[in-house]
Amino acid sequence: MAIDCLLLTHPHTGELAFRSYSFSDDTPFNYLQRNNYYSLILLTQGSGELRANFATYLFAGSTLCCFGPYQPYTIQASTAVSGLVLDFHADFFCIYRHQQEVASNGILFNTIFEPPFFPVTPEAVREFAALAAVMQEEVRRQEVAQQESIVLYLKLFLLKAIRIRTAQPALGTEQNPSGREPWLLQQLQDAINTHYRHLHTAGAYADLLRVPARSLTRLVKSHYQKTLSQLITERIIMEAKRELYLTSQSVKAIAFALGFGDEYYFSRFFKKNTAVSPQFFRESVGFAKAEER
Repeated sequence: MAIDCLLLTHPHTGELAFRSYSFSDDTPFNYLQRNNYYSLILLTQGSGELRANFATYLFAGSTLCCFGPYQPYTIQASTAVSGLVLDFHADFFCIYRHQQEVASNGILFNTIFEPPFFPVTPEAVREFAALAAVMQEEVRRQEVAQQESIVLYLKLFLLKAIRIRTAQPALGTEQNPSGREPWLLQQLQDAINTHYRHLHTAGAYADLLRVPARSLTRLVKSHYQKTLSQLITERIIMEAKRELYLTSQSVKAIAFALGFGDEYYFSRFFKKNTAVSPQFFRESVGFAKAEER
């Protein structure tokens, strides 16, 4: 159940710009979420199951979850959960445009090789709650430079989260910090980030890394809780979203740049994985932000 919801809307569209609220159970998240805004969900107590993209994870205790636009997720509690939420639209605060100030992309959001959540200490929870309280007060007061003030504290919240996340070990290093498997996984990550535009199949990466396809598939599934094909798909979708949001390139041009010879096949691929068409994503999230500079 949501409590004390404070909302700012876009003055021209009436759509959500920024929102903060507390919750005392999993009601806001226990059905499939596909929102056109970013969500920071601070679980201050409880445990349960989180499903995001293609994977299922278990969480327990104080946890910060970070979800991007149209990222599918659900949170199902097994013990009583509570916490707070910060939602913000890309037009209110664009993580791409502020990447040099707050490098959250790839650390908090669009983390295809890491779970979209991480544990936080009780001290961090208190600091996050204090920052959220200041933002909530700014919403209530409705004074001059309101957005600028909220964005300032939102940046501090994100920076705090980034510092906590980057201080934690990467997925897989705890089990075997010096063995072949983490090295191979890093090689795979580098390969996907380098070749996702033209290599779209699991077999292509197995050949590139000179690893038996079955062995690579088994390793990927055990570490990421996803198949190799799903990792590749997420990387393509992540870039497609970035291009749709940051540029005014046509959907056809974006499809071609991502290795799709057929615009309509790309559109079906995008919709299958986001539940919306490329054009609808662009209209609901925004676009050509890089060209506004």
